[in-house]
Amino acid sequence: MNKRGLLPALVIAVTLGAGILIGTIVSRGVRADKPFHSDARLLGTPSPTALSESFARVADTIGPAVVNIKTESDIRVTHHKPGVGHSNPGDDGEGDGDDEPFEGFFDHFFHFGGPPGSIPETSLGSGVILDSSGYILTNCHVIMRDSSNQTVDRMRVFLADDDDTSKGHPARIVGYDRWTDLAVIKIDSSKPLTAATLGNSDTVRVGDWALAIGSPFGLNSTVTAGIISAKGRGIEPGREGEFKHFIQTDAAINPGNSGGPLVNLGGQVIGINTAIATQRDAYDGVGFAIPSNTVREIYNELVSNGQVRRGAIGVTFVNGRNEAVLQAMGTDHGVVIESVGADTPAEHAGLRLGDIITAVNSKPTPTGDDLLTIISEAAPGSHLKVSYLRDGQPSQGELTVGDWNKIVGENDGPAPKPAATPASIDNSKGQLGLSVKNLTSDQAKAIARDLRLSSPEGIVVTDARLGSFADDVGLSRFDVILTMNHQPVFSVEDFNRIQSGLKSGQSVLFLVARESDSGFTTQFVADKLP
Repeated sequence: MNKRGLLPALVIAVTLGAGILIGTIVSRGVRADKPFHSDARLLGTPSPTALSESFARVADTIGPAVVNIKTESDIRVTHHKPGVGHSNPGDDGEGDGDDEPFEGFFDHFFHFGGPPGSIPETSLGSGVILDSSGYILTNCHVIMRDSSNQTVDRMRVFLADDDDTSKGHPARIVGYDRWTDLAVIKIDSSKPLTAATLGNSDTVRVGDWALAIGSPFGLNSTVTAGIISAKGRGIEPGREGEFKHFIQTDAAINPGNSGGPLVNLGGQVIGINTAIATQRDAYDGVGFAIPSNTVREIYNELVSNGQVRRGAIGVTFVNGRNEAVLQAMGTDHGVVIESVGADTPAEHAGLRLGDIITAVNSKPTPTGDDLLTIISEAAPGSHLKVSYLRDGQPSQGELTVGDWNKIVGENDGPAPKPAATPASIDNSKGQLGLSVKNLTSDQAKAIARDLRLSSPEGIVVTDARLGSFADDVGLSRFDVILTMNHQPVFSVEDFNRIQSGLKSGQSVLFLVARESDSGFTTQFVADKLP
């Protein structure tokens, strides 16, 4: 190598050596000046084995208490004879008296163990043993026919440890409660059965692990895992959902899981799998279970009395708390009565539509759920003191609690026929964003009769402009406006007069009548004008 090549190499080597020396000195100087110290915990890799063992332990514990339920009902098949019930070409309608040639053939070969001339309607479900003597909890809809509100004709229960998995155990119905969708059935066994333990659903937290166990699609003893996604979910509107506040989970629940347990990692039942939210009739990541604390109350009632007795007073109201409605009525608490049934404890006590119940037996009722809990837990025939506001003035009354099944059953009538086209039309749209028209005299009388109003009143909404005040408060087409700001509305002229006096920032309160499956219902809606 010549001198010209040696010189650059020498420069590079010296430079690198100096850099390393300086870096070492600086590094040592920093450590010496301030020694590095940390109390941070080093991160480790989680062990999937520990979680897997937890799941397996729970499955081993609760699995023997989970059962498969198969039901069967006889659906009568009618076989027609020529000339009977038909008008066939060339037939004089009298018939020749001969039976249909193949009627005996079908009766003989297609009755499937039921009465001649019937076919079976079958279904599958799950259940969980809660008493070693054979008491099993399941969903009410598991033991009901698909096509009617009647119980199934036959049931067989298959245990997880049955030696003969084809035979099963005949079961009988102890009692059921359609309002919570729970039922208790009973089987006889020659040996004590493994019973599950109910946990406390109030202590369940969103994010907790949970396992769903049951027989989806008839696949017995299937275990799926997920977490608690939410609590207190209401998925059924109106009266059908008043006693149903579900635990939501993403543990896979499918048809056939109904009635099976949702359990925590302690092996305790925290819910009964009941429903799914799906657009394809199968698991979509959202399932619902009835909380175990509700299960405990219903189970104890059913095994003790064969039915669930609840108190009722004969009023309707909106569950939850509507701040806008309360403010428009001049108060900040209470439950607004939206209707009072005829010949009910509430009517006998003098309660009226628009009264605001603030307490029962000195227990505050800030929401409809609070009022429902107090009333439903009161024994029929017991006496309650009701505190309420009427036109802003406090008042009290005493009533005798009625039987929920009788009061609600009497009010479950057919819906009225749809109203005919009203005679007069008004398409003007003011600051509320509403188009309305008058009811005919017959329509107004029919609504007044159905709602037991003192006089016929109301106008019907024909349109609520998108994004308008009316749209924001929830008014929609076919709603019947009965009052505005406590003033009765008998005609479009009344509506326009009241509307013209409204100012920005003022609360507007509507009493609205709406058609439902059981007839017209009333509801208060309100908000402040922008």
